[in-house]
Amino acid sequence: MPSTLPCSLVWFRRDLRCFDHAALYHALKHSKQVYCVFIFDKAILQDLPSADRRIAFIHDSITELARELEKYGGSLIVRHGLTEQEIPRLAAELGAKAVFANHDYEPQAVQRDDAVRKNLAAFDCTLNTYKDQVIFEKDEVLSLAGTPFSVFTPYKNAWLKKMYAEGGDFYCTSYPVERYTARLAAHGDRTVPSLQQLGFGDSEGTRMVTPPGMSGGASLLEDFLFRIHQYDVTRDFPAVKGPSYLSVHLRFGTVSIRHLVREALNCIRTETVNPGAQVWLSELIWRDFYFMILHHHPHVAERAFKLDYDAIRWESGTHAERLFDTWCQGKTGYPLVDAAMCQLNQTGYMHNRLRMVTACFLIKDLGIDWRWGERYFALQLNDFDLSANNGGWQWAASSGCDAQPYFRIFNPVTQSEKFDADGKFIRRYLPQLGKLDARQIHAPWKLTPQALKAAGITLGAEYPPPIVEHDAARKETLARYAVVKKVQESQ
Repeated sequence: MPSTLPCSLVWFRRDLRCFDHAALYHALKHSKQVYCVFIFDKAILQDLPSADRRIAFIHDSITELARELEKYGGSLIVRHGLTEQEIPRLAAELGAKAVFANHDYEPQAVQRDDAVRKNLAAFDCTLNTYKDQVIFEKDEVLSLAGTPFSVFTPYKNAWLKKMYAEGGDFYCTSYPVERYTARLAAHGDRTVPSLQQLGFGDSEGTRMVTPPGMSGGASLLEDFLFRIHQYDVTRDFPAVKGPSYLSVHLRFGTVSIRHLVREALNCIRTETVNPGAQVWLSELIWRDFYFMILHHHPHVAERAFKLDYDAIRWESGTHAERLFDTWCQGKTGYPLVDAAMCQLNQTGYMHNRLRMVTACFLIKDLGIDWRWGERYFALQLNDFDLSANNGGWQWAASSGCDAQPYFRIFNPVTQSEKFDADGKFIRRYLPQLGKLDARQIHAPWKLTPQALKAAGITLGAEYPPPIVEHDAARKETLARYAVVKKVQESQ
């Protein structure tokens, strides 16, 4: 790449901000003129429901991004089409000699980028990509033997060792985009397609509660930093304001991962004891870990990380479909599971503890293939990220790297009693159970007919009876997973 390019193009993808942005920084530093573009990719949008909340979040975020770029004298070109065609076409129109973007690690994204790179090469234009959405990627954190880790704790220790070896600042240094913003170029076309033109609804029901854009991410981070010291204690209780709620902003890059890690490290350094910041940093490291796993083991997008687990025979046919549909609708008869699924369906968000509970229930109480649940979450979660979603589901299925043992099976009632002891979360999403007290609400089917009548509940009417009996399901799961041991012994 020449030291100074006459014109280049920055392609925004899952990095919807104009600060601390690797690709934007490198493009501005090495170019006389820099144009910016975002593509609403038809290949992605065509498979999404018209009420998908994520599209409204993206739309609001790029609208804010466009305004910020205009303050610096630039603009954001927004196109609706097939990325493999739109990026080369725009680069040719502008006479750009290089397109700058940040790495995307998902298998389909890698294929897309290869296609774009090939089409750009046809007129002597290059695609230059940079690390931006993680701290360490690909082969940057390896074992002493030079191999990728498959267990989180040693990976985390190596991650921290590498981070602290540089004083904890080198790998988190912000890219000073503002030094070069005078090189941003404005394009004549500043129109942004409406949600309706993209084929999506625009109503309150299609918008997230989470505030969008860079400003939304900044406000959530500011709020969380007042609570971070309690994160280790509060994060497991869905009725408590414990999480950072930044996951969707990390997913779409309206916040910088380097900024978040710096904040965590600063909290750890400046306070004698801050277990909350330490636990939150661990969660950010988990994110790097799953990206690394996806890079080195792309088969996890379709198959078990531990291939032996593909020998498991899951429930099938109409029976399995009925069980799955009941789980999706939040009508299993287990209040914590049902409240969690209602939260997901109504808001697009689910508390992390509840993601584990609902996934374990689908897999180990209902005997449904984890891939069914993974796909449902992919459609519903505002913060859906292939690497983390896949990692979480394979953890619950015991088929993933560093997964829970197959014989560890969450009891949905004891999980409810432990993490929503007062039933506050359950009442929020299952108001029909609102008259039950803290002792009764976790297992309504165990109550006497008189107690149910007093609460205005008839099982099968206001609320369903359990679709499975947990202890019996547990025995079936242990038998189902026995095939894995047989496969391993035969090898």
